[in-house]
Amino acid sequence: MRVWASPLGGYPRSRVVRRALRDYERGLLGYGELERVVGEATAVIIGSQLSSGVSHVVDGMVDWHDMFRPFVESWRNVTVSGLLRYFDNNFFYRIPVFTGEPEANKLVWAPRVRRYAPLAEPSGFKIVVPGPITFTLMSTNRSGYSDSELAEAIARLLAGEVKAAVEAGASMVQVDEPILTDPDTTRDMAVLAVELVNSIVGVAGGAKTVLALYFDVPKSDVYDVILDVKANCISVDVMDAPERASKLLESKGFGGHCGVLGLINSRVIYDDPLDKLVDLAVSIARSSGVEESGVTTTTWLDLIPYSYSLRKTHLLGVLSSKISERIGG
Repeated sequence: MRVWASPLGGYPRSRVVRRALRDYERGLLGYGELERVVGEATAVIIGSQLSSGVSHVVDGMVDWHDMFRPFVESWRNVTVSGLLRYFDNNFFYRIPVFTGEPEANKLVWAPRVRRYAPLAEPSGFKIVVPGPITFTLMSTNRSGYSDSELAEAIARLLAGEVKAAVEAGASMVQVDEPILTDPDTTRDMAVLAVELVNSIVGVAGGAKTVLALYFDVPKSDVYDVILDVKANCISVDVMDAPERASKLLESKGFGGHCGVLGLINSRVIYDDPLDKLVDLAVSIARSSGVEESGVTTTTWLDLIPYSYSLRKTHLLGVLSSKISERIGG
């Protein structure tokens, strides 16, 4: 069995980046200097992943204020409003407000891929986009369209992002739909979410594709629908509820998909119990019958301080190696 590692998403900002962004917003720093600071910080984050043995590198997204904002700022007929807590974390995002059908002004990911993918070699480069249902339900819809119609419009724009990013050199595409783990998520909502994710990953060409679920474990009936996704891999946050996750995955498996396990806890600063996590990962992998397994963090690393995010990256690489040694591959 092949085992690989990749952080789930973005990294926190170092003190230097925080200062640069603050000075830029105050007009004390030019855009060119900000780009230099962000580029250097990104190179460090990518280097940390490479030295840890990460197979699919993320660029850290340290200049992203939240997972929605870069797209909001690149589309017409959408703006931002006040702050709202992002799920149950001590982390906030500005609420997107849709006033009409969104249209793209520019691409978010393709320029980043061209800039940073060469730094990731010989590892692959992963892009991450918010899922259309999560994007829609965490926004304010004043567009005049129904939520399902707005989600479809968002999916079309994200599909364009993915296609351009893969053409620019991205080797992995991850679609984040954490809303699918919410206890209030219905089967019908999951059906639409999977349909829209399929429309996005369907344009990814030869890139490996992942549907990422985190912050909780999906309900059984919702997970049954998720198994119909056409992404290559399904990523599940195991450590939020290890017993429920193990029971779900060992009984239902991954439906022929590559299984990605969120094992390194990115909501705490303490070192993870790697030996116990190896036992857990091997048990799930063998019982679910997967032929390929990914190891990732439970969520984005931007919820913890910068120095700890680099430590978690190292632990992710060590864990992947330990699992590979135990299970073979």
